Amino acid sequence: MSLVSLVIPTKDEEETIGECIRRAMAVFDKMGMDGEVIVADSSSDSTPEIAQSLGAVVVRPEKLGYGNAYLAGFLHARGEYIVIIDGDLTYDPREMPQFIKLLLNGEADFVIGTRLKGDIKEGAMPALHRYIGNPLLTWILNRLFGAGVSDSHCGMRAMTREALDSLHLRAGGMEFASEMVIEASRKRLRMREVPITYYPRKGASKLRSFSDGWRHLRFMMLYRPGPFLVIPGSVAIISGLALTIFVLIQGSVQELRTHSLILGSMFLIMGYQTLLSGLYVKAFGRSYGADGSGGLIDRLMDYHSLEKELVFGIALLAGGFLLGMDVVFGWIGVGYGALQEVETAMMAMILSIMGIQTIFSAVFISLLLLNSRDASD
Repeated sequence: MSLVSLVIPTKDEEETIGECIRRAMAVFDKMGMDGEVIVADSSSDSTPEIAQSLGAVVVRPEKLGYGNAYLAGFLHARGEYIVIIDGDLTYDPREMPQFIKLLLNGEADFVIGTRLKGDIKEGAMPALHRYIGNPLLTWILNRLFGAGVSDSHCGMRAMTREALDSLHLRAGGMEFASEMVIEASRKRLRMREVPITYYPRKGASKLRSFSDGWRHLRFMMLYRPGPFLVIPGSVAIISGLALTIFVLIQGSVQELRTHSLILGSMFLIMGYQTLLSGLYVKAFGRSYGADGSGGLIDRLMDYHSLEKELVFGIALLAGGFLLGMDVVFGWIGVGYGALQEVETAMMAMILSIMGIQTIFSAVFISLLLLNSRDASD
């Protein structure tokens, strides 16, 4: 006899929660397993009363949110094996044996369903999600973390107690689904997929396509800011620097020089700010615990020093100030008349802006790293 804990997050699921629990209990009986159902409920209808009447343990999460519901449920789960599923019958609890058997046989530590390789009933999943949203987000997740799954947002999953305890799960919203797969991949858990049937939901959907998609993307960025911010920022900086240097050493038409310098300046400033934003995200990721990705951004963070960056920022700002004063004195020298010092003025602006960005970024990154275990500032 092995205890299985089925954790179900609910919010106003009175139409379906009863049938969901009954099907789950029938599975436990058929498999001859000791099972429990834990309902993490944030409903305003009769969902918790129905769940309790059928023998489920009902817990009330302190905070709203998909992830917060699961985190509250996990605290009360006593099982050697944990299964998670939605309470709206979009997933059928009668498919649980496929998941549990993979865990029982020692073939996997973490099992996730795949709707995209299974059977999606008519009206169950919008075309936007089926053909664009889910495949795209899953592809990005696989590219960044090597998870090797086909449906990273499938809500029917199972894992061993040991696997669950190894995951560093904290996300309170819909990004919890991505966090679980990312953590499982990072911890090198043995993952298996099970094709399942996905059914139409009864009642109004709680999903918000674009905002939920952005939350998943933002969470992946927390773990891997490089491809989203550092690499584009570096490319823009190199392009802007090359264009700026080319303009300064070429004696071409003045109007062309001015326009090219403006474009180069724009690339430099935008690229530098994007690169710094990548460092902000990485610094926050370290304080959050989403660290260890390796690569360029980690090397940049390893060289982080408040004092050195402040000196560098002040040097850039001083360079901009000196060039600016040269322009001012030149203007005074011609009696406050017309002055052809566009290139010098632009360089003064670039250095001043980058100097200010560096100074404030150094302070901000140091504050983000204040609670990091390896912060040395």
